[in-house]
Amino acid sequence: MAIVGYARVSTDGQTLDGQVEQLTAAGADRIVQETASGAKTDRSGLAKLLNALQPGDVLLVTRLDRLARSTRDLLNVLAAIADAGAGFRSLADTWADTTTAHGRLMVTILGGLAEFERELIKARTSEGRQRAKELGVHLGRKPKLTPYQVREARKRLEGGETATSIAKSFNVHRSTIDRLKA
Repeated sequence: MAIVGYARVSTDGQTLDGQVEQLTAAGADRIVQETASGAKTDRSGLAKLLNALQPGDVLLVTRLDRLARSTRDLLNVLAAIADAGAGFRSLADTWADTTTAHGRLMVTILGGLAEFERELIKARTSEGRQRAKELGVHLGRKPKLTPYQVREARKRLEGGETATSIAKSFNVHRSTIDRLKA
């Protein structure tokens, strides 16, 4: 069972020293240090740390914002930690401690609220899409070709011209013309 610290700063101009000091004082056996924006999903140091967690290990951070950029991201990371059989603790956010019953309760409540929020967003989005359709709004990408261009391209295809040459003349990808054949 190991206590693994995770320290992250967003830019090269920031320093990890304060986080490393706090994590060491809190008993971290080793510390993974990373310079990466929290908005990025490709935080390789965090990914390697999560993959290396063993049952009984504890991932320790100084603050939640060092670990995740949003509630959804936090819940995904916490799920990965739980799947590894490990625990999680935040020094500044004492409620975020899955090594205690109270901490697990708080994280479960937070997860339930996030799931509820996702369902509300999904419902509102669906209602908005339905209203837009009823008003005759075309959803999706704007067509690359006008109806006139589509007719012209089809005539040229029937005349034996290649899809590649037609696509070049309309400044579109060949697959756009290929789809007109169907």
